[in-house]
Amino acid sequence: MSQKLLLNAKEIEIILHRLSCQLLEKHSDFSETVLVGIQPRGTFLANRIQKILKEDYALPEVKTGKLDITFYRDDFRRLGKTLEANKTKIDFLVEDKNVVFIDDVLFTGRSIRAALTAIQSFGRPKEIELLTLIDRRFSRHLPIQPDYNGRRVDAINDEKVLVNWVENANEDSVYLVKK
Repeated sequence: MSQKLLLNAKEIEIILHRLSCQLLEKHSDFSETVLVGIQPRGTFLANRIQKILKEDYALPEVKTGKLDITFYRDDFRRLGKTLEANKTKIDFLVEDKNVVFIDDVLFTGRSIRAALTAIQSFGRPKEIELLTLIDRRFSRHLPIQPDYNGRRVDAINDEKVLVNWVENANEDSVYLVKK
């Protein structure tokens, strides 16, 4: 198994600031916008963006939640292993709000489809957008595209994009791993 470094910590930091600026351009004060990190790894990205918006751009409140999609996936019974659900924490209304789903890697689009179904349990959003750190653009099974994207990666099927965060892997990095 070999791996190639795609993004180091400094490059990720630059991308996070760019993505935060793009969100700020569209949603200005975030009074009608909420960020929802898709469990598990999208929550690290959502928390980072929330922190940048608060600390660097002085937004007083950016509502951020966590959405578990485990039992909304269309393949959860097919994986052949016992799945452990993560926690959903959305302590605000999404009814008539602009919801920005945040995930680390957009691969087949199935996680986002599951998130679209899961969010309906919390109300009917006005609009839903998608922000991803990495877009594996040639591997989509569903017609889903990000509205905000950090980097596009052309990876073939036997390659995996591995995103590491300080919070769970003691470093910020993105690798392309070949099996």
